[in-house]
Amino acid sequence: MTRSTHALYRCPPAYLALCLAVALSNPVSAQDAGNATNAQTSGPGTSNNSSNSTSTKNAKTLEGLQVNANSAVTAIAPTQGSTIATQPQSIIGSTYIQENIPPTGDYTDAMAISPSVYTIAPNGPGLMETQVASIRGFQDGQYNVTFDGIPWGDSNDFTHHSTSYFTNQDTSSVTVDRGPGTAGTLGDATFGGTVSVESLNPTNDFNLHPYVSLGSWETAVEGAVINTGKLNSSGTSAVINVQNGSSDGYLTDAGQRRQNVFAKVVQPLGDNTTLTFGGMWNKINQYVPLGATKAQIAEYGPNYALNDNPNSQSYYRYNQDQISTYMGYVGLHSEFDGWTLDNKAYTYAYNHYGYNGLDPNGETPNGTFCNGKGDDCLYPDNVPGQHMRNWYRSWGDILRVSKELGPGEIRTGVWYDKQDNLRWQYEFDDTLDQPAINTTGQPTKGSDSPVDRFMTDSLRTIQPFVEYQWNITDQAYLVGGVKYEDFLRDIDSLYNQKTGLPLDYSKEWNATLPSAAFHYSFTSDWTAYAQWAKGFLAPNLNLFYVTNPSISDASLQPEKTTNWQLGTTWTSDRLTLSGDVYKIDFNNFIQSVKVGANTIFYNGGGVHYTGVELEGTYMLGGGFSVYANGSLNRAIQTASNTWNPNTPHKTAALGMIYTNGSVYASLIDKFVGKTYYTANANDDTPIGGYAVTNFTASYKFDPHMTDVKDFKVGFQINNLFNNTHIDALAGTTVADSTPLFWTIPARNFNFTVSADLF
Repeated sequence: MTRSTHALYRCPPAYLALCLAVALSNPVSAQDAGNATNAQTSGPGTSNNSSNSTSTKNAKTLEGLQVNANSAVTAIAPTQGSTIATQPQSIIGSTYIQENIPPTGDYTDAMAISPSVYTIAPNGPGLMETQVASIRGFQDGQYNVTFDGIPWGDSNDFTHHSTSYFTNQDTSSVTVDRGPGTAGTLGDATFGGTVSVESLNPTNDFNLHPYVSLGSWETAVEGAVINTGKLNSSGTSAVINVQNGSSDGYLTDAGQRRQNVFAKVVQPLGDNTTLTFGGMWNKINQYVPLGATKAQIAEYGPNYALNDNPNSQSYYRYNQDQISTYMGYVGLHSEFDGWTLDNKAYTYAYNHYGYNGLDPNGETPNGTFCNGKGDDCLYPDNVPGQHMRNWYRSWGDILRVSKELGPGEIRTGVWYDKQDNLRWQYEFDDTLDQPAINTTGQPTKGSDSPVDRFMTDSLRTIQPFVEYQWNITDQAYLVGGVKYEDFLRDIDSLYNQKTGLPLDYSKEWNATLPSAAFHYSFTSDWTAYAQWAKGFLAPNLNLFYVTNPSISDASLQPEKTTNWQLGTTWTSDRLTLSGDVYKIDFNNFIQSVKVGANTIFYNGGGVHYTGVELEGTYMLGGGFSVYANGSLNRAIQTASNTWNPNTPHKTAALGMIYTNGSVYASLIDKFVGKTYYTANANDDTPIGGYAVTNFTASYKFDPHMTDVKDFKVGFQINNLFNNTHIDALAGTTVADSTPLFWTIPARNFNFTVSADLF
């Protein structure tokens, strides 16, 4: 079975083996092929031939299918669809990631170019956690993010810490799947789709690739990618990326320091079996603002955040995160006698110590060791703050088995994951540098105890699935299947969040999720699909932040989506073009109501999503290409008939790309349409549409030096026209619920130098 190593062809998890299996291509002109090759090789280890294959594909299905793995246009397209996908997806390859995303960036900066996607990085790319990452109006926590096929994230609400795991230099491709996928698509939040991040793979030859980047706001990144090449006759190979980064950030006193190490070892075991070891360690220290009011922005500027006054609750040293994480996995992939077996055992952990002033935006006066009403303070001038810890560790295993059977292929498997959490927070006197309670047990401001929460919780997930692909003809196939989800939450709190009371409680939910998709190949260049599928979102841990969660147990169901999607993709030598229409019904919306002393959760209403999406790249000739994408999106809440928050009504991108030998340059503009937020019951204010234009250029040359293969210089200017308007709601203040906002980071640059040695 032939495997494709092209970085731009990522499939949903159920079809990863197909991506490896397809190695078909169209002829291209010599000049265009050379340009594409030079543009693609922006660094070592950028091949995307992952060992995460999850199923095989019946050979009959390959007839008539075409992914044009060697097509010149696919090598330079910022995003593109796939001729083998069964739902809308945007594939973002290594060329775009390495050429257009700043070295500090992460997967959210890459996915931002996709249609229907809206992201907010207030401090600059990767310089604080991404605050908004919306896909069609589905927010972070409502879709999966996977790394080498492993679903990861916080089990309490399924959100993701974008700066705390893999870096831009660890990544070879990012795929934005806008839908729940087939039955084999696994994760706790298939509700809104999946963002699949694939890591570097080892190359066949030894290579050392050092890189240094300097940029605005005293930003510096230093690192090196080391490829061992084949170490022995069995083909053992490895890739390692070691990286250090620091920046003062765009926002005032919001600096960041980050270290990251990623490694992967691939060990062939015979001709048909591969063992893969992957691992990542990340450490970050960052000063974290909460946003600014409109009055603060008007007085101090759009980058107002923290300050250097130790008598202020917004003093930067009182508002910081210290986070360390790691991830490791062992993957086994084997193909034999029509069978494919793929198993991946993994673990990852997150350890976060957080510190913040009680109200950094200045609406709560200083004072500690106060009475329960917040006055009569023992130390009226001391700075009140909070200290917290959030620790979790996940252990899991993903097993997939497939077998050619009859006129198609049957695929089955199971995902198991168990995440254990420890969460605590207490009030703190930042001036005295001690917890805000004295020897007589006097209460802190607004509380009878310095402890706000102290709790342990866990989430256990089991997802078995089975699906069958019926190859109707050489051009058409139908995939149908079902996934069963069983998840168990458990909490044991001495001080439960929000209530401050003890709670020992557990609850089990389950859901059955069918799916069906039809795929048709009109020609080797043109395919289409139709999909119907159920998605779901496991209930949030906040259902347990009440005095008696059993009151809500009787009828509460997981939130679900029903997806209908039609799409088509055309890919040829000079053109890649994709389009789709979608209709999504979200129901079982979990809401709450206060009845006496009890908070009761119930299912009521939902959101209707509809839209159309297009993306394409066309090679004009002479090294020039034009790229464009766009979407029209509608998301209406059914209960109130109002617009869903953080859902742009349209998005668009337009750009020009030039590749010629060793030269790469691009000018790309991303437009995000008007969005709405609800800051409080009387304030539903639109944030006007805005556009951000980025320019990048690089040149790779031969310095004619011993052991130096090539030398590359790159330059990026982000936000070329210096648009610093408000682009998102950040939240509200503690005291008066005054809206807080984020603004677009001002014009900034990065200058990067790298080399390929030996």
